[in-house]
Amino acid sequence: MIIAVPKETAAGERRVAVVPESCKRLIQAGYEVGIEAGAGAAAFIPDDAYEKVGVTIHKDAAAMLGKADFVLCVNAPAVADVPKMRSGAYLLGSLMPLRKLDAVKALAAHKITAFSTDAIPRTTRAQSMDTLSSMANIAGYRGVLLAAAELPKYFPMLMTAAGMVPPAKVFVIGAAVAGLQAIATARRLGANVFATDVRPEVKEEIESVGAKYVGIELKQDASAGGGYAKELSGEDKARQREMLAEQCAQVDVVISTALIGGVFAPRIITREIVAKMRPGSIIVDLAADGGGNCELSRPGETVVENGVTIMAPLNVPSAMPTHASTLFSRNLTTFLQTFTKDKAFQLDLNDDIQQGALITHEGQVVHARTKDMLAKAGGQ
Repeated sequence: MIIAVPKETAAGERRVAVVPESCKRLIQAGYEVGIEAGAGAAAFIPDDAYEKVGVTIHKDAAAMLGKADFVLCVNAPAVADVPKMRSGAYLLGSLMPLRKLDAVKALAAHKITAFSTDAIPRTTRAQSMDTLSSMANIAGYRGVLLAAAELPKYFPMLMTAAGMVPPAKVFVIGAAVAGLQAIATARRLGANVFATDVRPEVKEEIESVGAKYVGIELKQDASAGGGYAKELSGEDKARQREMLAEQCAQVDVVISTALIGGVFAPRIITREIVAKMRPGSIIVDLAADGGGNCELSRPGETVVENGVTIMAPLNVPSAMPTHASTLFSRNLTTFLQTFTKDKAFQLDLNDDIQQGALITHEGQVVHARTKDMLAKAGGQ
């Protein structure tokens, strides 16, 4: 089977879907691998690094895609690029189907069998294929570094000849992968860290990486399963808002990572909460790709309101393209190798991983949540 890796075209994207070490593994498994010229350049991977492991470099991306049996990508392809792929081919990448409905419709119309790695079930068996977790880990780490660079204070406690400087206080909202990495990174930098999550079962995880858990007792369960959270009831939202206002007013840095179902960001940091925060304090809204957790966030921008700096970076993993590409590549390669037999990918609609990740097949949108979203948007 022929694998094609096109250059990413999304604005600001610096990652590449596969790196040379993964290409070598795929070639050993029996695949023929081709990549668009310059696809790895933004991640500091030159074409000759791919050539050394047996990858074919293509200058004509359309011709490459037209012959490929399997296309690997980081992001969902642009709608205009979908017809360049061979009808009936496979596609694997982080498609974010609930956010990219136009791309999903185009893939279905062109009869592409598309798998989205961010829809892979969060099970032990699937963990090594989960790009959402790999990239969230980077986002949590990077988000704390952004805060530390912007904060007009030290993060750690320091004893100096001029006296003692107390450590920064950091509040992390959301304790999935990004939040837990943010806690760990802030602790490594010497900050005092507090954290919350609407899923009370993560209290032990929060404490295990060095933060103090703060939270409310919910009237309704907010766990959606698979490590995801669901939207709170009206009563619980009000009680959560009071707790967030109290905590945000006491800290120097807020790192916000909350997502509903791993996709959409609830607006939980209101204008009123920001107004009560200390001048000079920082909010890093790591949920900006999902719309942002802060009412005042402007995705992709940094703004200052009442002396509070609100950072809402987009596509944070792309800012660390070398390791982000390496981890992403390993996830995709593990997926392919797991389902390769006799030097070819084997479609198995009874396998729980393939079932969870499958978005389009045989001209239809088959992913339940995406079908529901399309129906709500009038797409079906």
